[in-house]
Amino acid sequence: MSLIVVIILQRMALGRYIYSVGNKEAAAYLAGVNTRGVTVICFALCGLTAGISGVLLAGYSQKAYQGMGDTYLLPSIAAVVIGGTNILGGRGRYPGTFVGVILIVLLNSVLSIMEMPEAGRQVIYGGVIIAMLLVYGRGERVTS
Repeated sequence: MSLIVVIILQRMALGRYIYSVGNKEAAAYLAGVNTRGVTVICFALCGLTAGISGVLLAGYSQKAYQGMGDTYLLPSIAAVVIGGTNILGGRGRYPGTFVGVILIVLLNSVLSIMEMPEAGRQVIYGGVIIAMLLVYGRGERVTS
């Protein structure tokens, strides 16, 4: 699945359209990109991968309930932010996200060894997100 995502983002026109819409939707529209179509495709792909992930998680835990993926939400956002992806859109690369996932897994392992409760883990993940946003917020400022 990861290989498919890398090919789409780096080798296909859809990947360039996704980055352009994420960077500045109005500019992408003026450049001739069907921004609504790209947005619909992105939501459809996200829904597809979320559905596959839900089926795999339900199969792994051998039961299903509504909030079973809640514990994975904040660590996944933290991994993406650590990987260098801007939450506001436009910047980010797949290899950076992969490195962010590895770092979050290592952090999760350390927190498990320390027997940190789930609430403490969520606070640490939130702190990591805020710290990375502060670091990335110090980047280039464009004024018109």
